[in-house]
Amino acid sequence: MPAYTAANQRPTIREALQSRTFDVIVIGGGITGAGIALDAASRGLSVALLEKNDFASGTSSKSTKLIHGGLRYLKQLEFGLVREVGQERAIVHRLAPHLVLGEKMLIPVVKGGSLGPLSTSLGLWVYDLLAGVKGDDRRVMLNPKRTLEKEPMLSSTDLLGSGYYAEYRTDDSRLTIELIKTAMQHGAMVLNYAAVEGLIYNEHKQVKGVVCQDEMGPDRWTVQGKIVVNAAGPWVDEIRKQDRSLQGKKLFLSKGVHIVVPQAKLPIQQAAYFDVGDGRMVFAIPRQDITYIGTTDTAYHGDPNRIPIEKEDVAYLLAATNRFFPKAQLAIEDVESGWAGVRPLIYEEGKSASEMSRRDEIFTALSGLISIAGGKLTGYRKMAQRVVNRVAKTLGNKTACQTAKISLAGGPFLNAADVNLYIQQIMHKLQELNQSATEAPYLVHNYGRQADVILQDLRQEEDFPLLQAEVRFTIAHELATHPLDFLNRRSGRLYFRLPATRPAIPLALDIFQEAFSWSPEQRQRFAHEVSEAIDLITTFPSSTPLPAAR
Repeated sequence: MPAYTAANQRPTIREALQSRTFDVIVIGGGITGAGIALDAASRGLSVALLEKNDFASGTSSKSTKLIHGGLRYLKQLEFGLVREVGQERAIVHRLAPHLVLGEKMLIPVVKGGSLGPLSTSLGLWVYDLLAGVKGDDRRVMLNPKRTLEKEPMLSSTDLLGSGYYAEYRTDDSRLTIELIKTAMQHGAMVLNYAAVEGLIYNEHKQVKGVVCQDEMGPDRWTVQGKIVVNAAGPWVDEIRKQDRSLQGKKLFLSKGVHIVVPQAKLPIQQAAYFDVGDGRMVFAIPRQDITYIGTTDTAYHGDPNRIPIEKEDVAYLLAATNRFFPKAQLAIEDVESGWAGVRPLIYEEGKSASEMSRRDEIFTALSGLISIAGGKLTGYRKMAQRVVNRVAKTLGNKTACQTAKISLAGGPFLNAADVNLYIQQIMHKLQELNQSATEAPYLVHNYGRQADVILQDLRQEEDFPLLQAEVRFTIAHELATHPLDFLNRRSGRLYFRLPATRPAIPLALDIFQEAFSWSPEQRQRFAHEVSEAIDLITTFPSSTPLPAAR
């Protein structure tokens, strides 16, 4: 990718965005927009991608962080969806094995639950069949004794056994960032903190560009394009309103909350997926030194830019977890952090949030604006392919989709064994630098082979030297512009390592201040932004009455 420095990258990109007419302009820098940008650029199309906040700052940093096939969608008879995303798991793992990790999942089966041994066995068999799962990854059914051997924290009361099957774990925001960087390697021009505030039309009322507001300053500018794709996630309908094409199907926002507890409080040995008893299933997933639990699925009518974690959300998840893991006795005081996001679903009359389909849909307006909504994290590549097929047909580009063969930035790796070998190499380098070797898995699973670049800049005389080297890397190579870009989307530290990260936040602010020549007032503003973000994920207000679901 271009070797921009912190001081000149934004002006350089802005100038490039205004210097030509692009084949396609993508609005939205989440997983869907990033996938579209890579697909289009790899087919030889010129691409501009614009994101009003940071990349992955919306839904794409607030999922359950699994590349999974959506087992529960079998209940909704969504066989096509399960087949597609189930098969996509293996493809995305192959493209980024350092970032998409094999994760065995345990489904406990209990008396009185909505899942019985036969239905669980049959469901997992169909799941594996649709997804093309082979070998040791195929599901097995375990009796109560073997289930407790796998997970001693489980309650033995009413336990009938379990299903044991394969999924994949990722970091959704890191996956989005690496897609963005890979798209840049293929020639895409991308910019965060560039809000699309208007659409530009030609004399035939066809959309041919956008008006941008630089969120880092007062400037406005225009970007010209032959086709505009609206991949703005929860904000898709806002762009459709600007285009006056918000007709027919609309979005329904479903809120999902996850909470994080220290692994010492819930020391499960592997991921679990358990039946809450109200038709919902909840995950408990160990990661680094924490275990995270989620998710809820309720209608949301508030501001998608600021989604609260409410006490009722936390209580629901804690009660569900304590039922299956009674030894933990988790309380609200044990929750270190969490995250809340919204799923932009296609509204279906008469269905609850958890019943609505996760399928994606593409809308083409009379103006030519192409909008995509719905879908799942796992299906980002196929969603992008469908959109770009439509774009390419319009432009007369006959190149087929290339993305099943493009390793993502941070690679390439041959397979998971190759990743583990590289982790061992990074462990040795950390020891040579008098740093903790236990940081190696975190570095490799976050940055892949870019860990070497970070270690080359590690300065032992600094406080928190690894964190400071990471900050400098993300500013220089990943368009990190706000401290939260690093603390949240680039490193996941606010979610997964908050207690250890708090003391280092002033140092991170210092590096950003130096890189971007902030005034003391600007530094204070960004410090307040970080403080507010931490409050949002660590304080849990009681819910307020909401309007009835549509």
